[in-house]
Amino acid sequence: MDEGSSDRLLQEREGRINDAVALREPDRVPVLCILGFFPARFAGITFKDAMYDYEKTMRAWINAMAELQPDAYEDPFTGRFFGRVLEKLDYRQFRWPGHGVGADTSFQYVEKEYMKSEEYDDLLSDYSDFMLRKYWPRIFGALHPLMDLPPVASIYSYAGFGRLAALAAPEITSAFEALMSAAGEAKRMLTGSADFAEKMRQMGFPPQFGSMTHAPFDLLSDFLRGTKGSMLDMLRKPDKVLEAVERIYPITLRNALAAKQRGIPRVFIPLHKGIDSFMSPDHFKTFYWPTLKRLILALIQEGLTPFAFWEGNCTSRLELIGEDIPRGKAVYMFESSDIFKAKEVLGNVVCIRGNVPLSILHGGTPDDVRAFCKRLIDRVGKGGGFIMDAAANLDDAKPENLKAMIEFTKAYGVYK
Repeated sequence: MDEGSSDRLLQEREGRINDAVALREPDRVPVLCILGFFPARFAGITFKDAMYDYEKTMRAWINAMAELQPDAYEDPFTGRFFGRVLEKLDYRQFRWPGHGVGADTSFQYVEKEYMKSEEYDDLLSDYSDFMLRKYWPRIFGALHPLMDLPPVASIYSYAGFGRLAALAAPEITSAFEALMSAAGEAKRMLTGSADFAEKMRQMGFPPQFGSMTHAPFDLLSDFLRGTKGSMLDMLRKPDKVLEAVERIYPITLRNALAAKQRGIPRVFIPLHKGIDSFMSPDHFKTFYWPTLKRLILALIQEGLTPFAFWEGNCTSRLELIGEDIPRGKAVYMFESSDIFKAKEVLGNVVCIRGNVPLSILHGGTPDDVRAFCKRLIDRVGKGGGFIMDAAANLDDAKPENLKAMIEFTKAYGVYK
């Protein structure tokens, strides 16, 4: 493809997405996908290959994009190709393809209380020190010796020089060597990301997202306290939970703002613990929504577009999550919420993205897929402000069904 053609396609696809976000009618309904490991299966390689083999990963994802032709791409190198990074650090929070699960089985998260209930004050007083000396040693087996380091803040001027002797311990040296080795693999991962982005530019595909972040409560609950721990904490020590999400908020904002530095003004925010089945309405209003809403508004203020992915069902929250959100500045992705009701409640506030069920894409027929897409386009796509997508990651979708979703949307979802 020549430079002029790729630039034209880039502009068309970017314009189509931007029109949908702004609640305008583009030429047609945009169609985006979070492909997951689908390109690996489509190319006949294993999920494990996608995490470890640079050339196979590059070829599989390029071929999938060329065949499917959605309106934007997701980066497989930052989202999949990090098996060696995990191995170098002996990462404990995942089981991944070929490491704890089968070579064609997706990630399995290992949830535990990686932060203890009595450690809130440690987190609040010195977040970085807590991460370095307590959290990292628990989630990275190779960094377990770091728990014996002195507090970083205690090393200043000549008064702390003696404490540097702790770094001379052989096990500490080994931990830092593992960290440097993982850093080398991470650099290779980012090189792949840059190479893939250039290939996509040449093919006329813009990136979906420039960064990813989390709701502050999700960071606390998903990665630190665990579901059980955080739910008990809301009852037993609510003040500490509120202090923690406030302490975590600027970290989530800083992570998101990387999109601005990269010049890709879209931020992916997968949301977990605020859905109907995890949290009562009162707890949602108290612990979850205030800092998430602040995050969304801050990103909009910075000229970025939040893509908030409401995993699970949050139908009961629809009225609340639209309050005070500027019109046409955010995208809400829905997995299993009532997307038709979401259009009624939120259609004049945010762009809605979703949500062809995985049960249809995995187990249905192309006709089943086309019938559901027609309902979505007729009702949710009416008047604009809609992006077609599956309900969630597409690891196991039938190729003919995914093609039907994309091709039908392009043919039927025309506005002009």
